[in-house]
Amino acid sequence: RYHRLYSEGRGSAQQFFYPGGFRGIESWWYNTHCFDHVLIVRQMDKKIAVYCSASSEIDPEFNKVARGFVRAASLRGYGIVTGGTIKGTMGEVSDELHSCGGYHLGVIPHFMKQYVYPDLSEVIWTDTMAERKALLKKDTCAVVALPGGIGTLDEVIEVFALVHLKQYFGKIFLLNHEGFYEPLRQLLQHYVDTGMMTQETMAKITFAGTPDETLNELDK
Repeated sequence: RYHRLYSEGRGSAQQFFYPGGFRGIESWWYNTHCFDHVLIVRQMDKKIAVYCSASSEIDPEFNKVARGFVRAASLRGYGIVTGGTIKGTMGEVSDELHSCGGYHLGVIPHFMKQYVYPDLSEVIWTDTMAERKALLKKDTCAVVALPGGIGTLDEVIEVFALVHLKQYFGKIFLLNHEGFYEPLRQLLQHYVDTGMMTQETMAKITFAGTPDETLNELDK
């Protein structure tokens, strides 16, 4: 599907507005065609929310795996939705998507404006972190947690609860590279063993060892 947007100026680094709305959304498209003041852009039908680390202190292997995942997902026709900043794994993911021409939607609160990645396909600005989390997963077919910190954990557990409550209908994946998420798997199993959670609920989250395994499960 395509939307027609009208820009204030020519070129791929301008701010674009959809006449019918898109309130709060500013769009930059580096891989589309501009004709005078009219821009034609493709709307992605399949989008994945990707949660990942913003730390620059992690093992570089985690960033390598993250880059491999988003490139493979892009080649399979998925658009990627992230926090859209230059920090940590998020910046690595942004660089990879820019280099392979993948669609990349960033969702960023205004107070983090100084960290925005400059070559996003599209960016949505929010006022709060809560609004950011809601929009990250909106209209996605899945959320994928790459190895990440407390923010990633917060995001994936919230989605897990929403799936249980039938308020989110996409799939949940944890990319369990080299057993990174094994402690979380053990904690969730502890909830099952103590009756705090059912095995049926536990089955709603998938621990996948590699990017290809994650995408193969998603494609089913």
